[in-house]
Amino acid sequence: MSGFIKQCIGIDCSKDSFHATLCTMDRDQEIYFTKVHRFLNNNSGFNQLLKWVRQNQKKDVPICYIMEATGVYYEPLAYHLYKTKKSVVVILPNKVKHFMKSLNVKTKNDFVDARAIAQIGVERKFNLWEPPTPLFLELRQLTRLHEQLQCQKVALQNMLHSKEFSQGTIPFVLKTNKKLIKSIETQIEKVEQAIQNLIEREDWLREKMERIQTIKGVGLMAAAVVIAETMGFKMIRNRKQLVSYAGYDVVERQSGTSVVGKTRISKKGNRHIRRALHFPALAASRFDEHHKNIYNRINERNDYQTKMVGAVALQRRLLLMIYALWKSDQVYDPQYQKSSL
Repeated sequence: MSGFIKQCIGIDCSKDSFHATLCTMDRDQEIYFTKVHRFLNNNSGFNQLLKWVRQNQKKDVPICYIMEATGVYYEPLAYHLYKTKKSVVVILPNKVKHFMKSLNVKTKNDFVDARAIAQIGVERKFNLWEPPTPLFLELRQLTRLHEQLQCQKVALQNMLHSKEFSQGTIPFVLKTNKKLIKSIETQIEKVEQAIQNLIEREDWLREKMERIQTIKGVGLMAAAVVIAETMGFKMIRNRKQLVSYAGYDVVERQSGTSVVGKTRISKKGNRHIRRALHFPALAASRFDEHHKNIYNRINERNDYQTKMVGAVALQRRLLLMIYALWKSDQVYDPQYQKSSL
């Protein structure tokens, strides 16, 4: 039997190339690295990586390939490795950043990053990466395009407002701004129709979305964003993980009597979900009696210092309701209240 118990290929990806190193751990928990190698970020480089791994890996020891989710540059390699039946792990950059801090590593470059990624791979346990379902990937592209267009529309409306009140703005400028806003509104309508068509294409998805929309305040777009960003809750194992994924987990900073920070949500999660649930939460606080009571009770407890505390609590609650209805295939029942929601 080999004296090694684990091995991992740490990969740091960039636009044109990626750096990789092999990290191995023996039975005494000692860690060893190979020299860091640079490969081109294309099919030729992917095949060279696999050839190099075959020449250097320890036989009869499980091996995985671990990389950061650096924009979109990691995707071609991740898909290639997955198609060749390799064990792939994709982690968030902040995990590597905090891991390097714990090791007191002060230098940051491609070589150091590759070694740190490989080391965290042998020292920690991660879930294997799977490519998203094409249906949800298409839905996510459409919902993010919708969000992008909405942001552009708001920006143009704000600019138009300032120009209308500005002294001496010529009519041509105002007319052009209005045309741009109208054009974006047309594109928004087309994207919304594309989202509707995509959902109706699959009967099972349409039925699930209709059940979710029985929650007061939650419309098609909000439901579509949540489902698209979570890929149909494919990798979500429990409610706690979902709350953390969306950035609704509570962060407390307190130590003894000298350090007393404000309790807040981390916001270290999917901002698209939080943005999508903002207005549904406000609508629920006005038109759903139960949610209205919760909203008022939370704000009373905080002496109405900021109404966003109650709004954020409702956002979290709506997210968990969407998750529950998706999993149970039930419609929203206002009489069914679960204290942990």
